[in-house]
Parts: sequence; structure tokens; C-alpha cells
Amino acid sequence: MNYIKPLYVQVLLGILLGILLGFCLPEAASSLKPLSDAFIKLIKMLIAPIIFLSLVSGIAAMNNLETVGKVGGAALVYFIVTTAFALVVGLLVGDLVQPGAGLNIDPATLDIKTAQPYLGKATTAATPSDFLLNIIPQTFISAFVDGEILQVLLVAMLFAIGLIMVGKEGNIVLDGVQVLARIFFKIIHLVMHLAPIAAFAAMAFTIGKYGLKPLLNMMGLLLCFYVTCLVFVVGVLGLILKLYCRMSVFKLLAYIKTELLIVLGTSSSETVLPNLLEKLEKLGCKKSTVGLVLPLGYSFNLDGTAIYLTLAALFIAQATNTDLSVWQQLSLLAVMIVSSKGAAGVAGSGFIVLASSLAAVGHVPVAGIVLILGIDRFMSDGRALTNVIGNSISTLIIAKWQGTLDEKRAREVLDNVTLQKNIQISME
Repeated sequence: MNYIKPLYVQVLLGILLGILLGFCLPEAASSLKPLSDAFIKLIKMLIAPIIFLSLVSGIAAMNNLETVGKVGGAALVYFIVTTAFALVVGLLVGDLVQPGAGLNIDPATLDIKTAQPYLGKATTAATPSDFLLNIIPQTFISAFVDGEILQVLLVAMLFAIGLIMVGKEGNIVLDGVQVLARIFFKIIHLVMHLAPIAAFAAMAFTIGKYGLKPLLNMMGLLLCFYVTCLVFVVGVLGLILKLYCRMSVFKLLAYIKTELLIVLGTSSSETVLPNLLEKLEKLGCKKSTVGLVLPLGYSFNLDGTAIYLTLAALFIAQATNTDLSVWQQLSLLAVMIVSSKGAAGVAGSGFIVLASSLAAVGHVPVAGIVLILGIDRFMSDGRALTNVIGNSISTLIIAKWQGTLDEKRAREVLDNVTLQKNIQISME
């Protein structure tokens, strides 16, 4: 039975069994959602302290604030460029393929009440000042209570800067932080053993509740979205990784296959953030770079969400026969560049951001989101997977850019399956 010991095999089995149960016993399968919700809540409970401890220990050990500024600045530049490019890709694919053309749906006939739970959470796009103010927590502790990644990052950076300024007197605190970080990662390792159960429950719920009918009805949009994400990952991000870091995107995907399967099962990218922090460090990225770039990317580098937003918006416009001029499409693009930030982690958040963006622009009928409500759960997997892959690649690129990547170690790990297995075993 050694072949089922690896976590990724157990997660894959959980997904397959969940699909089977969803088909055979849909009512029973629909009641399993609390199991996957419990797993996600356990992970989210640990994310804030892990980010804080990893970032503080990394920056304080670096002992160079100028380097921290360079890494953070380089990451933000990269995130803005790639996210904007992903939005443009979604827009171009929507214009060329036109997945919603010919549906001829009257927005007045759509029952907006079915999407009301999401619309209630949707707000108009925040101004730059609102966005910046939201990064600052009400108190030091509230950043951890609310679980806002950007707020935790700010608190961690300020604490690390203070620790550096104290000098040698802060070494005892730094030692304590590093010990606490190891403790929290051990807790994560324990929780991750529940991932197969969570993947089973989440997939069973999805198939049991929605079935295949929404998939069949919107197969054109789904295929268009997934193919676009695949081309973006392999043809754009993979090409950048190959040309700049001289690494294969396929080998990287094999290295993080366990995390990708967990994301596929739970439809949440947050579930694998702690694991990715550890895996990318073991791959050869400096701890301080991983601790800063990866959590930052979870709010600013959402390539999958970006593709989804523009493609879904154009689908709704085409399906409702709403003509959009070039300028209207550009204004939609501008709003989505801002509104897409902070849409990571929670399943369904991309749908909420889409509703907010359409409401803010006003060109596309908001009622049209009802058209994709039935398949959004299936599109959520594609968003989360693309976001995770994009952030893993971005961490490697920024690490290479800033000279904090051990390229020899990275290639050694990616080329050695046995070494990868040993790394995975050490994390279980």
C-alpha cells in the first residue's frame, strides 16, 4: 500500500471518490460541505501567524532595509505588469472567440435574486485612498483577527524594521520568532493530513449540488476560460520562467503537484499558502524573499482572476447583446486592475469582484452575472490554480532578479524526483 502514502495520491483519490459520490448519492454528497469548510478554516487560522513569523524572521535576519525595499518594489512592478497583461489577454480572447455571441438573452428576464447573496457583498470599486487606508489595521491585533494578508504584511514589516533598529538586543526576540515559526509549520503539517478528506467533501458537494447540467450549458465559456488559463501559464509565464530562470514550468508544476491538487479539490488558494512558503524556500529561494513576495502576490498577483474578470464581463455583454466600444472596454479594464486586488483565497471572491466591477462601470448589465452563477464554482478552480502557479513562478523570478535564488539548488531539486519526494515527506 506504499503507493497511496504520498499526500498528492491521497488527495487525488479523495477528488475521484468525491466525484463518484456526487453522482451516485447527490443528496448525501451535498451535506458534506462543512468538512471542507472546516479544513479551510483551520488553514486560515494559521495563515496570519505563519506569514508574520516567516516575514519577521526573514527580514530581521537579512538586516538590510534597502534590500527589503528593493525586493518589495520589484515584486509590485512585476505584479502590476503581469496582472494587467492577464486582463488584456482575457479581453482579447473574449473579443476574438466571443463565447457569449448568439445567446440573445434579455437582461430583464434574468432573476437577479439568485445572485443576491453575492451582490450583497459587492461594493463599487474602491478609490486608491480607500485601498491604501484598508492596508492599515485598526490595531496591531486586529490584523490577525481579521486575517487580512496585506495588514499582516504591514505589521510584520514594521515589527521587523523595529527589530533591526534595536540591534543585538533584539536577537533573543528573533530566536523566539524563529522557534514559533517552526512550531506553526509543524501544526500545518498535521492539518494537511486532512486535505484528502477536505478534497473529497468539497468535490462531492460540488457535483452533488450542481451536477453536470451547468457545465454542459456553458461548455463554450468554460473551455474558453480553461484553455486561456493554460496558454497563459505555459505560453506566457512558462516562457518567462524558461528565458529568465532557465527552468521548465512543467518541472515546477510536478514539484508543487500536491498543492495544485489540494487547490483543485478545495477551490481555495489560501489552503496551500503555508506549504508553498516552505516548498519554495526548500527549492532555493531565500526565506526573506519568499516570505515577502508570496503573501504579497496573494493580493496583487492574481492572473487567473484577471483572465476570468475580463472574459466573463465580455461574455455577459455578448450574451445580452450589449455593444461595448473600445473606450468602454478600456474603462472596464482600468476598473478591474484596481478591483482585482485582494480577491485571492476564498472560493467565490472572484465572482464578487466581477459584480463590483460591472456595477462600478455601468456599461454591462449586472443582472447578467446570473448567467455564470451556475458554473462559477467550476471556474473558481481555474482561477485558483492559475493564481497559485503564477505566484510560485513570480517568487522564483523576483528571487532571481534580486539575487536571492540558489539556481544550482533549484535545478537540482526540479531535476531530481527522489529529492522532491524527500522534501514532500519532510513536510508530512
